[in-house]
Amino acid sequence: MSTAENEMHEYQAGDLVQAEVRTGVYAAEFMERNGPRALVSIKAVLKHPEQGDLHQPYNPDAAMFHERRALSYTEKTNVLLRDLKPYRGELPDYKLSLHAAVEAEKRSLDSLLRWAAKSLELLEQLEKDYR
Repeated sequence: MSTAENEMHEYQAGDLVQAEVRTGVYAAEFMERNGPRALVSIKAVLKHPEQGDLHQPYNPDAAMFHERRALSYTEKTNVLLRDLKPYRGELPDYKLSLHAAVEAEKRSLDSLLRWAAKSLELLEQLEKDYR
């Protein structure tokens, strides 16, 4: 669904939606529309928010390296309509979804660490070859 289609979609109170909030993704219940935004109630965590500075992603030396907690069960938040789409599938239990999202984020970061280590190793070898 495109952004324009998404903003034109007429969600009804009680509809399940997928909501992108900063760097996290949630299953939520649509509550009401407020102009270009919608009020939703969080029901499950689909992707845990990334840690650190949103304006300097992947910079461990950012002046403010923020802890980003997932939104809580039934927490209400306003989301731009373009960041909503209909939620398809069975709604997972909040606690189980939270733990699964944290584990997925940890696996992703572990993969990134291993990629960085391998890249450094190869660059060090290339640096020797370039001499």
